[in-house]
Amino acid sequence: MVTTGVQRGFGDVLRIWLEHNLRSRWRAFLAGIGITALLQSSTATGLMASAFTADGLIGLGPALVVMLGANLGTTLVTQVLSFNAGLIGPPLALLGVMVFRSGDDDRLRNAGQIAIGLGLMLLALSGMVHELAPIEDAPLLKSVLSAVGSEPLLAVAVATILTWACHSSVAVVLLVISLAATQTLSVPGALAFVVGANIGGTLPALLEAGSPIARRLPLGNTLIRVAGAVVALPLISICVPLLAHIDAAPSRIVVNFHTAFNLLLAIVFIGPSDWLARSLIRILPNPPAPNDPGKPVYLEEAGLGAATVALANASRETLRMGDLVEAMLKGASDVFQQADARRAGEISRMDRSVDRLGAAIRSYLADLGNEQPLSDDSDGSRVQEILSAVINLEHVGDVVANSLLEFAVRRIKRGWPFSSDEQNLIASMIAEILESLRIGLAVFLTRDASQARRLVGRKSSLRRLEVRATELHVQWLRAAATTARADAGAGVARVAEEGSQFLRIVRDLRRVHSHIASLAYPILNNMGGESAAPASIGLGDRELEESELQSEQT
Repeated sequence: MVTTGVQRGFGDVLRIWLEHNLRSRWRAFLAGIGITALLQSSTATGLMASAFTADGLIGLGPALVVMLGANLGTTLVTQVLSFNAGLIGPPLALLGVMVFRSGDDDRLRNAGQIAIGLGLMLLALSGMVHELAPIEDAPLLKSVLSAVGSEPLLAVAVATILTWACHSSVAVVLLVISLAATQTLSVPGALAFVVGANIGGTLPALLEAGSPIARRLPLGNTLIRVAGAVVALPLISICVPLLAHIDAAPSRIVVNFHTAFNLLLAIVFIGPSDWLARSLIRILPNPPAPNDPGKPVYLEEAGLGAATVALANASRETLRMGDLVEAMLKGASDVFQQADARRAGEISRMDRSVDRLGAAIRSYLADLGNEQPLSDDSDGSRVQEILSAVINLEHVGDVVANSLLEFAVRRIKRGWPFSSDEQNLIASMIAEILESLRIGLAVFLTRDASQARRLVGRKSSLRRLEVRATELHVQWLRAAATTARADAGAGVARVAEEGSQFLRIVRDLRRVHSHIASLAYPILNNMGGESAAPASIGLGDRELEESELQSEQT
């Protein structure tokens, strides 16, 4: 509840803060500490850093430094929770309920959810200590824990498995602190358990990551913890008296060792983080381009646990759709310029891949809604932007594959080549469309309102080219009529049919551009950049109908 409340209420602020604090290693390290202290979870911080790394916003080296800070931030959370704060739990939970039920603002309700989660966490920890009290005196438990604690490697293995099963190193370390405080577990054995908990805390993210790129950061975090364990285990007997000088209480020795372990790892590995990043890239290279372009690459199920990560994954897959649509448009240009009808089959296969990607993205976003209802308005708006972009890109693919190329192939098979004027005008329109597509995908990614308005304004260029096409058609009809001979009627009829097909091609290109321009409308609506911005598709269709009517009248 704490993690979800912070992500929904303050996720955008935290992402921006994290992104802006990655200019230096130490700022990245401090950002990792701060965000983990707020989220109460180093795993959630790691998911944010992984998403930034996968999107290319930050390098793997700074992301590793963020994780070093996140690991230390987790120990600070443990330090706070290790004190007897059970009495604070009930009033904190009650306050959270009152704020949640009375709050009209989403952010205020999320703050109430955070308070409820913290209160329940403190209550649960207090209850755990109370329930363990009679068990800790059991002779069998003491003998088992004594045997396990006397074998450091066995203690590390048990703690690693237990932490992986719990998906929380904080819970396991607090349990170990409780056992050490009652002397059910020896202090050296407790420190070995803490080492295992540090390793086990990295396993869920590593095992749930799908692609090699997504596994790099959790693998690096795991390797750092394992390296620390190899060094720390032989030195446990030395660490106990040293830490006793700070506070001789067994519980404080354990929690201080937990903090010191992660602090020393951070000091050692902040410097060579870039070297470690290069090594991880060699171990887990970028996957080869998929043979099936319609197979999703970035829609990982592990990302559904955090709305921000899932939306980033869906956005990246939508950009892949845009790349396929761009390839389709370039292929269509080859069909017109080179009269190569064989490319039409390849473009049709690309269109089927675009449709499959669109279906996969919609299904992924539906799973996100089932896994974690979106209460944050910004997340809901982003879902609508992604769905609108997916629909418009699918429409572009359908128009290119099923209508535009149909007319082109029909003329090629009849032996009616495109004139130089036709080729030049079609090439100009496709060039304008490709440039608008690049702007549209950038607008979709950055949500820049000024670029969105620029994209909408480019529709005038297509209008001028369409008017030019109509003028050319009229000129050809007049030329055919004035040069009439005995077979003039047939000549005029052929010119009319060729011109009609040419105008239909121009109309389809205009439809394609209309759908691409529609990428801007959700951004303008959500950002308030254009009060009269139409629905994502509606205005384009109305303008298209008017254009078609004018063409038919001409």
